[in-house]
Amino acid sequence: MVSAVRPDFAADAYVGQLWRVPLDGGSPRRITRGFRDTAPRLSPDGRLIGFLRATADGPSQLAVVPAAGGEPMVITDRKLGVAEFAFTPDSSRVVFTAAVPDEGRYGTWEGVPAAAEDARHITTLSFQYNGRGYTADQRTHVFVVDLPDPRDEPPVVPVGRAAKAQESAGAKASLVPEARQLTEGDFDHREPVVAAGSVIVVSARHEGRGADLRADLYRIDLATGDATLLTDPEAIGAKLAAGSPVVLWDDLWFRAVDLGPTGRDHVATNAAVWRMPVDGGPAVRLTEPAELDFAHLEADPTDGIVLAVLAERGVGVPVRFAPDGNWARLDVPRGASVNELAGAGGHAVAAVSTPASPGEAAVVGAESRLLTDFAARLCEVAAPVPTRELIATSPDGTPVHGWVVAPQGDGPHPVLLNIHGGPFAAYGPAFFDEAQVYAAAGYAVVMCNPRGSAGYGEAHGAAIRGAFGDRDMVDVLAFLDHALATVPGLDPARVGVMGGSYGGYLTAWIIAHEHRFAAAIVERGYLDPRSFVGSSDIGWFFAHSYNTDDPATMDAQSPTLLAGQVTTPTLVIHSEQDLRCPLAQAFRYYTELKLAGVDAELLVFPGENHELSRSGRPWHRRQRFDAILEWWQRHLPV
Repeated sequence: MVSAVRPDFAADAYVGQLWRVPLDGGSPRRITRGFRDTAPRLSPDGRLIGFLRATADGPSQLAVVPAAGGEPMVITDRKLGVAEFAFTPDSSRVVFTAAVPDEGRYGTWEGVPAAAEDARHITTLSFQYNGRGYTADQRTHVFVVDLPDPRDEPPVVPVGRAAKAQESAGAKASLVPEARQLTEGDFDHREPVVAAGSVIVVSARHEGRGADLRADLYRIDLATGDATLLTDPEAIGAKLAAGSPVVLWDDLWFRAVDLGPTGRDHVATNAAVWRMPVDGGPAVRLTEPAELDFAHLEADPTDGIVLAVLAERGVGVPVRFAPDGNWARLDVPRGASVNELAGAGGHAVAAVSTPASPGEAAVVGAESRLLTDFAARLCEVAAPVPTRELIATSPDGTPVHGWVVAPQGDGPHPVLLNIHGGPFAAYGPAFFDEAQVYAAAGYAVVMCNPRGSAGYGEAHGAAIRGAFGDRDMVDVLAFLDHALATVPGLDPARVGVMGGSYGGYLTAWIIAHEHRFAAAIVERGYLDPRSFVGSSDIGWFFAHSYNTDDPATMDAQSPTLLAGQVTTPTLVIHSEQDLRCPLAQAFRYYTELKLAGVDAELLVFPGENHELSRSGRPWHRRQRFDAILEWWQRHLPV
């Protein structure tokens, strides 16, 4: 089973359903018809499919449907929706996580809108999160609910005499079974995985949790709700940011980043795979994080193995861990990059991106192959442009890895230098909507992974610490020059530059030092380290870690303070609800550009956050592309 979701302009939302995909080469079949059905899981006994169902005007709730087919039953009605879930081993119950709003907030009291809520009293450094808002008054807790028998009579809400009798008896009418809350307190919980009689979750419950990045694994007793810390720093010898727990027989596997003695050392830190007894005990690190960075983990109990995704050089690589901790790469369909994995009965399947599709299901390992063709309609409208891999050399000899997406035809094509965010992130060869849209409009897109990027080892990622705009700018420009000199059809006299988040930073930095570009786009930019502190959801640790604690050094890395050096026409794009790079970063940068006489424009999207270009409303995403292409057509016409 897979969930396939797409943006829909009619609904101005993301819609999708669950599909059953045969492994023998048969045609995929849609098996649900909800507005947005996601995150399918099969119960351990194989009888039920659990998934999350969202309506057009409501959050995701937990639903179950017989695996043989039938009408889904929605079994939760949480005010802020259900986040994640897992079946118990006997398939009789489901453990799930859901945000619990404080009384009087988020519509829990009729007639009290957000603007009329009580004041918030904040005492910690970490108190908000992009896309979520304030966190302390909507903590995510763990619940357990008994699964109704899908063969039973469906519940109805009593009316008239029956409702009066129920009210007199003190009973509460409900169409969903009552869930029991297992956890409480000023903690969030995520990534539940059920073991015998307990659930393993990721949470930060330690003293000082609001001033570091540590996240531990806890075992929560399903009967009592008692919590036991599993990743105790005293026992393990490290403060970890743990995640992706999976249980395989008597072992607990997970991925974790070592945060150093302060619990805040996040700069270019790779995640290693760890293993420990599920009931607690010695934890063993199985992989070396200096060079290897592991993402998603999933257990395959039928084969007794753990599957994982290795992030490497812009690609997600599937790997298989044997019980002894040794691992090996699995084959993938040509050009595929793995996002998530699952396994059962000797088969390993994955959600993958390919150069021609943003999302397909595939078999990985022996006889790897694609199982779906969800991008067929997309390819009918506009066949994806092939991606060309390049390796350039920076002036100091450092290799710079990247790609060029060039339109069909001889050219010469105007060129857009795209710079990714992060900075500890990476471009790859798989389908990228930004590059495809610009190439379809007639632009050659150049994109690379300079020093600071992920997927090339921790030393590569940490090379720009305390020196944003130094080696990273040199690498990006070296790759651009190499592409212009070696890829046929690129016009070196017509080049623009653009980027978002950290990419917005480096774009703004480059145009303050280089005046070769026809125009620039600075989007959701990280534009002034000092004012980032105290305004961004991550500002309390990010700027000090990456740009140092010294105010003068931070200012020396500020593109905003160099706005007076810019002569390049610049479009600034931002979102009103961006808590990662707050709107004030854009306001101030744009204003400084205008005061300096730069041809600058500002485009602000209401109701959107830092994820506009990836998961914003479909119409806003389309309007964003329209504005970007109009800007380039004015300053860098095809």
